[in-house]
Amino acid sequence: MTTDSSSTSTSAPGGGISTFKGQERALRADRLGTGGLLLSVLAATAPLMVVAGVMPTTFAVMGIVGQPLLFVVLGVVLILFSIGYAEMSRHVHNAGAFYAYISRGLGGTAGAGAALVALVAYNALQIGIYGILGFEVSGLLATYAEIEVAWWIPALVAALAVGLLGWLKIDVNARVLGVLLAVEVLLVVIFDVAALADPGPQGLSLHAFDPDTLTGAGVGTALCFCIAAFLGFEQAPVYAEETSRPHVLVPRVMFLAVGGVAVFFALSSWALTVATGPAEIVGSARKQSAGLLFFLTESRLGATFTDVLHVLFVTGMFAALLSFHNVVARYAFAMGREGLLPAAFGRTSGSSGAPGTGSLLQTVVAVVVVIAFAIADDKPVGDPTAPVLHLFTWLGNVGALGVIVLMAAASLSVVVFFVRRGAAGAQAWRLVTSALAGIALLVIAGYTVKDFDVLVGAGPGSALSWVLPGVIGLALVAGLLLGAVLRARAPEKHARIGLGNEAFQLDKAASS
Repeated sequence: MTTDSSSTSTSAPGGGISTFKGQERALRADRLGTGGLLLSVLAATAPLMVVAGVMPTTFAVMGIVGQPLLFVVLGVVLILFSIGYAEMSRHVHNAGAFYAYISRGLGGTAGAGAALVALVAYNALQIGIYGILGFEVSGLLATYAEIEVAWWIPALVAALAVGLLGWLKIDVNARVLGVLLAVEVLLVVIFDVAALADPGPQGLSLHAFDPDTLTGAGVGTALCFCIAAFLGFEQAPVYAEETSRPHVLVPRVMFLAVGGVAVFFALSSWALTVATGPAEIVGSARKQSAGLLFFLTESRLGATFTDVLHVLFVTGMFAALLSFHNVVARYAFAMGREGLLPAAFGRTSGSSGAPGTGSLLQTVVAVVVVIAFAIADDKPVGDPTAPVLHLFTWLGNVGALGVIVLMAAASLSVVVFFVRRGAAGAQAWRLVTSALAGIALLVIAGYTVKDFDVLVGAGPGSALSWVLPGVIGLALVAGLLLGAVLRARAPEKHARIGLGNEAFQLDKAASS
């Protein structure tokens, strides 16, 4: 291979190829085992944020008592999705997961479209959390320290902290995420046990699992709320290059994550209905809003436990921020490596093997967006129209829509991929499950777009109902155009889309 004074061509740890001194074009292998990968994935689900925020909102806004049953239904849908998705992960190991899978099945141009959607969606999910984190930290400081701090100050501090951690080795990140996640889960389990031990006026009622509770116009929108609680499990393939046995670990972690999340959230949402009584859960959620969980724990577990819960609510959000940050950085890395972003994004830092440039990009975007919302914020933090709350609801739902669309496209890609390989017969049952999951996900995506005004709390006829979903549409169109341009003007780059580490072999062959 030809070299010059500024570059080298040495073999890198983990099988990567170094193109610049101290930098690699492959993520370091053997960083994550089953435990580390599972913790990195589950942290994005932010269990305490879901139990304290998503669940009461769903009960209050949609009036659906059967939320526990919805988590079971969605768990089944996502298990069906994971069957084909996991099988695909045995054939494709790429930090660009979604877009890599889609490009392998539907072609490079579709893959480019999926890449931009993924980059926008995961950025939106991550940045939106800064809004609610800033809101909560500001409230905690005012309550316990009598210090008035604008929400954007803790949000920016968190953004910088996440950015610094993003430059560290992924196994260090996994340990941080693991500790935060374990404490979160423990506290929620303690509440669940306390609620079941001291039920509301209707006792240990299973009414919330009655199919008759899933009736009415709000069910479709409730599905949109609840599926957002699962987001994170699909990230397992993003870390495939950083595991020792991706063909084994990635499928194992996905099924553990989906099954664990479905059971955990179904039981926790049921515990909420038991604590208030199924007949009172909607009214209680509307009265207490996001304070429902804390109201229920204070009466059963005391003020000290509730105070600790408030603090862990914040650390849980921080864990989710770090988890989504790592995913965005790796998507940027994969896109830079394959020519969809400037080449600088396709290199890792030599010291940690982390995708440093992608991490920096995500941090800069987050800081810019937080500052923009801070400048626009001229209302008290508690005002429901305050930009701090819009940051969470607007971007969170934009990101969720993007991931749902990606999952639907990935389901179709799985079918096409194996059919084209002549493996339709051998993989028949997996193709059926992928098709069923794809149809279900398209239905959920349709409800999400249709009811977007409800999801973001906008009035009927609000421009937000089409402007915000339009962000995902624009990302898709821009990506498809980029793919089409590459196909016409740089076919060699177009051919690399989705190849990941396999592209290294093309480099070696071309320069040998």
